[in-house]
Amino acid sequence: MKGRFVIAMIVSSWLVFSAGSGIASSRETGDRLGLRESISIAISKSLALDSAREEVKALEALSREARTAFYPSLSTSYSYTRLNETPEAPGIDFSFSPPVMKHLQVGTKNNYAWQFQLRQPLYAGGRIESGYEIQELGTRISRYDEKTALQDLVLEVTESYFGILKSERIRDVAMQSLEQLKAHRNRARSFYNVGIIPKNDLLFAELEVANGRQSLVRAENALQLAKARFNTLLRRDIDTPVRIEDILTYEPYEPDFDTCRVLGLEKRSELHSYEQRIEQVRKTVDLAKADFYPAVNLVGSYGRYGDTPRVSGSEYHEEYDWNILAVAEWNLWEWGKTKYAVSERHSRERQAINALGQIKDSVVLEIKNDYLFLREAEKHIFVAEKAIEQAEENLRINNERYNQQVATSTDVIDAQTILTGAKSDYYNALSDYNIAHKRLERSMGVIGETGDAGISVEKMP
Repeated sequence: MKGRFVIAMIVSSWLVFSAGSGIASSRETGDRLGLRESISIAISKSLALDSAREEVKALEALSREARTAFYPSLSTSYSYTRLNETPEAPGIDFSFSPPVMKHLQVGTKNNYAWQFQLRQPLYAGGRIESGYEIQELGTRISRYDEKTALQDLVLEVTESYFGILKSERIRDVAMQSLEQLKAHRNRARSFYNVGIIPKNDLLFAELEVANGRQSLVRAENALQLAKARFNTLLRRDIDTPVRIEDILTYEPYEPDFDTCRVLGLEKRSELHSYEQRIEQVRKTVDLAKADFYPAVNLVGSYGRYGDTPRVSGSEYHEEYDWNILAVAEWNLWEWGKTKYAVSERHSRERQAINALGQIKDSVVLEIKNDYLFLREAEKHIFVAEKAIEQAEENLRINNERYNQQVATSTDVIDAQTILTGAKSDYYNALSDYNIAHKRLERSMGVIGETGDAGISVEKMP
């Protein structure tokens, strides 16, 4: 009888391993999305990134607008004036003899004027230059902000990608666990049918199969949720089937923390953005100081006049006239208004410098956190690998002991639970390691520069 039990155990184990290997082979075949392609799709469809690009275009337009202040401006106006009375003035009418004093007409009721004015700034105390440089710095800031948005998107897609791979592995573990629980349930039923074990042992095995089914449902739901998030990032229909390349592997990361810290302080786009903001605030100081100085403009005007819409002159006005003049404007006294404005801008400059220092501290802390998490996940991988080996051996021993009836169903199921947990821990650690690697690259500001993203982040300022 014991020999029959041993044979049954061997057959059950073979079925379990066959089912486990069949899971991988039953996966869908065909073209699968790689990480590089996934990121490219997300970049092409991202609304947040498109908004960042539009912001760059808007600030580039503002910069070109500010540049026009260096050039001359031309304006024109056309006017019509209707007087209630014909203009008259006292005068001598020599048509009489002797001449007599009377009111003479000196204008017309209908007056038309067409004027042109050309204005060229000659000196503005640095106001125009500072305004243009402020807008140029704003454009540079927007480009760094675009790079930040791009790297954030790359990280989001990468995290979602590895989230799917982890969920698939956890789902596979749950399927394998359920098959093993079913095999144990069938074995327990055989033992019960021949009166070797009590009914409560069989009921316990049945209960664990039900729990295994629930675990599989949770794993399937987690996988579907991960795929839905992935589709959302790629702006596809939320229920679009997702098939991706399996790149959930371990690749050692060699650089130490000091290397990461130096690289992060050099590459991080947020730091460059704040450096440009400081320069921008300094230019606002120069802009405020410009009010200490006069503004000089060269103004030329040309006008045509007449008592008809054709502005061809009249009996009382020349057909046209023109003039050129230089105009200097200087506010000599405003109760310290400019001085206070300059003081306010200096305070803003010091605030910006302090903000940059805080951002640098935050970047270093973020790099340290991501680096430590990377190393922690790396150690968990090796620990989990060893735990799987031990758990598999523990399950094997308990299966043999159960077949010899020196162990209970509880012992076997506990061993199975330990193995399932060890495998789940391994895939969690493997996924955490890959995600931590990409988060570390993001915190250093180099994500996407290693070629896996298929983007030209490194070509941005």
